[in-house]
Amino acid sequence: MSRDTVLLAFTSLFSDISSEMLYPVLPIFLTQTLHAGGSIVGLVEGIAQATQNIVQGFSGWLSDKLRKRKSLAVAGYLLAAIAKPLIGFARVWQAALGGRFLDRLGAGFRSAPRDALIASSVADENRGRAFGLEGIGDNLGAFLGPLLTVVLLMTVHPDIRWFFYLAIVPGLLSVFMILLVKERPMQVAAKSKIDVSQRKFPKTYWTYLLVTALFALGNSSNSFLILQTRSLGASLEATIFIYAGFNLVAALISYPAGSLSDTWGRRTVLLTSFLIFFISYLGFAHIKRIVAIATLFVFYGLFQGIFRSVGKAFAADFVPEDLRASGVGWYSMTVGLLGLVANIVAGLLWDRVSHAAVFYFGAAFAMVGSIALLVLIPVRQINEPATDVAKWH
Repeated sequence: MSRDTVLLAFTSLFSDISSEMLYPVLPIFLTQTLHAGGSIVGLVEGIAQATQNIVQGFSGWLSDKLRKRKSLAVAGYLLAAIAKPLIGFARVWQAALGGRFLDRLGAGFRSAPRDALIASSVADENRGRAFGLEGIGDNLGAFLGPLLTVVLLMTVHPDIRWFFYLAIVPGLLSVFMILLVKERPMQVAAKSKIDVSQRKFPKTYWTYLLVTALFALGNSSNSFLILQTRSLGASLEATIFIYAGFNLVAALISYPAGSLSDTWGRRTVLLTSFLIFFISYLGFAHIKRIVAIATLFVFYGLFQGIFRSVGKAFAADFVPEDLRASGVGWYSMTVGLLGLVANIVAGLLWDRVSHAAVFYFGAAFAMVGSIALLVLIPVRQINEPATDVAKWH
C-alpha cells in the first residue's frame, strides 16, 4: 500500500463520518423541525439517491475525457462538505432539498475520479487490496458517524440544526486528506462511468437491469425505517444507535458476501439479499415492539451489505471487460431512477394510506424481484466463458 492509498482511505473515513452523522437525523429534522410529511421525506431522499447514482456515472466519463482525477474529486468532496450546513440553515423543506441535492451531487461527482485515483495508487497486483483499504475507511465512517451523533446528543444536547453545522468539520478533513494525494499520470479507466456510445450490451445484461428495476421499485429510503422506529416510541438517541448497528452489520457482511458470491454464485447470494429484504419489510409492517424492531433493523443490515457488493459485481459479470465500467454505471443509474419512484410512492403511502403500507409495498416488489431473478436469469455453469456472464448459479 502506498501513502496515497492510505490518504484516500482516510478521505473516505472522514467523508462518511460527515454524511452518516446526519443521515439518521435528517428525516426527524424534516418531519419535526420543518413539519414536512412522509411524502416530502420520500421526495427529498428519492432525488438525493437518484442524483448520486446518475452523476457518479457521468463523472467517470468526464474524468476520462479531461484526464483529470484529483481536481474533480476535490471539487466533489468540497461541494458535499459545504452543502451540509446549508441543510441546517433551511427554514422550509424546499431549502433542505436544495442542500441535500448539492450534497449528493458532490458525492456522486467525486466517486469515479476517486476510484481512478485509488486504482493508480498501487501496482496492478495490489489493486484489490487498495480498494479493500478504502472500503474499510468507508464502512468505518458509516459506523462512527451515527455514534458521534449519539455521543453529542447524550453529552452536549445540541439543537438538531447543529449536527448539520458540525458535519462540515469531518467533511473539510476529507478535502484536506485528498489534497495531499499526488495524482499519477496513469491511464486508468474509472470504475463507474456511463458509456453513451452506440456499442451494444449483451441482451442478458438488460434482462438483469429489468430484474434490478423490478426489485428497486419497492426499495425505498432507509429514512422510512428510521421514522417507523421513532413512531413506535424509540428515543432519538436509541434510533441513531440502532442505525449505527445496522451500518456495522452492513460493513461486516460486505466482503464475505462478495467472496461467497465467487464460490456460490452471484444469483444465489443476491437472491438471499432479496429474501432478507422481504422478511425485514414484512416485519416492519407487523412488529410494534421496539426491541423487536431494533433487532430487525440490524438484521436488515445484511441486505444492505450484500446488495451493495454483489449487485454491482453481478452487473459487471454480464458485460465484456471493455464495457464493464459502463455496465456498472448504467446499473447505478437504474437503481437511482427507480429508487426515486420508490421513495415518492412510499411517501404517498406513508401520508395517505398507512405506515405499514410502505413496507407491504416494498415486500411485494421484493418478492416480484426474487421471482424475476429466478425465472429471467438462467443458471449457467461456473466455468462458462465470461464474455456473457460468469458465476451465475
